[in-house]
Amino acid sequence: MSNTVIEFNNVGKQYILGTIGTGTLSQDLNRWWANIRGKEDPYLKIGETNDRTQKGDSRFVWALRDINFKVEQGDVVGIVGKNGAGKSTLLKILSRVTSPTTGDIKIKGRIASLLEVGTGFHPEMTGRENIFMNGSIMGMTKAEIKSKFDEIVDFAGVAKYVDTPVKRYSSGMMVRLGFAIAAHLEPEILVVDEVLAVGDAEFQKKAIGKMQDVSKGEGRTVLFVSHNMAAVRSLCTRGVMLKNGMVDFIGNIPDTLDHYLKNDDSIQSNKIVDNVKWVKNTLHIDRISINGTEESTSTIRNGQTSIDVTIDGYADEDMSYDVMMTLKSKEGVPFATYAIGHYMGEIQSLKKGAFSLKRSINLPPILSKGIIKVDLYLHHPMVEYLMKATDCCSLESEGFQKGFGRALSQEPNGFMGLTNNE
Repeated sequence: MSNTVIEFNNVGKQYILGTIGTGTLSQDLNRWWANIRGKEDPYLKIGETNDRTQKGDSRFVWALRDINFKVEQGDVVGIVGKNGAGKSTLLKILSRVTSPTTGDIKIKGRIASLLEVGTGFHPEMTGRENIFMNGSIMGMTKAEIKSKFDEIVDFAGVAKYVDTPVKRYSSGMMVRLGFAIAAHLEPEILVVDEVLAVGDAEFQKKAIGKMQDVSKGEGRTVLFVSHNMAAVRSLCTRGVMLKNGMVDFIGNIPDTLDHYLKNDDSIQSNKIVDNVKWVKNTLHIDRISINGTEESTSTIRNGQTSIDVTIDGYADEDMSYDVMMTLKSKEGVPFATYAIGHYMGEIQSLKKGAFSLKRSINLPPILSKGIIKVDLYLHHPMVEYLMKATDCCSLESEGFQKGFGRALSQEPNGFMGLTNNE
């Protein structure tokens, strides 16, 4: 017997920009006439790919197209992709908020969805009334809902306000209650969009723990959309990447996230200097070199002990400055920082005219294999920024460790403090 609980078969969703319906009575009649003759919708043959970065010529756009994959019982599927890739549209079709233009979805079991703040709530009804309404919609009896009521309220942390109309709830309270309802009313399939980002860190941790319990302990299926790569990696077992409304990759979660992050366009140019996001108007940056190259990609070799940084340019006035560099995981989580001026008070002076700033920065004694992203700043600590170059380059580490067992120079904020290479 098949354990498939969700099956997408050639699912597509087409929208018409700027209008509701097909836009004109003649187009509606053409669709109706094709339908009663058993013909294909004539407007499905036109339309452009959902690439939000390009201005198109057609009024028809495919938000989703040719979506085909299966989800097995107990799977926790992370759906990733850039904004506008079609993730939320896919979940809305799955949750029957909207219907597909083409294809169909086969579903086995009840679905509970948390798609947006306030989804499934009536604003004039109290939290208590909304809990019972949502349970009834899912086919639960009043006795079943009552047995879960205290658990829902306790998880959401809204006991004081449960008899208050939800229109008076904050967005965070709304999300907490919405997730608690969705997770505790025993659906076979739980669908969660990016709304968890609205909640505080404590609630996000609590919600991810609950989703793990639902999937591993109770064998239910979870579809999770998030831009928090650390959460996706820790929670999900399988991944689906969407790109321009189509499935770009399906696989286990490490391979899916690697594919997604390799296609990340946060590092936008081949030259590091072209990735400078902001610079003070009295400062002119002509050249930046990191790890011996001006290119935005390079390799940290096994056994390499330091990174050289050079910044060339021209200053219209005298300045006080410090060079700060942050190393981040490919998910964007910082793990090491170089900021001698900030932590040690070693502020340097920059005279008016041409300059060439050089730093040789010690690497941590243990460095994992993989992609490292770099943020580079010129600033006068606690006073002003002079230059901001976030995600200016990508370093591919071959990975190494030396002096195993030595304590790292970890700061109270969790970073490793990098030092000068004397």
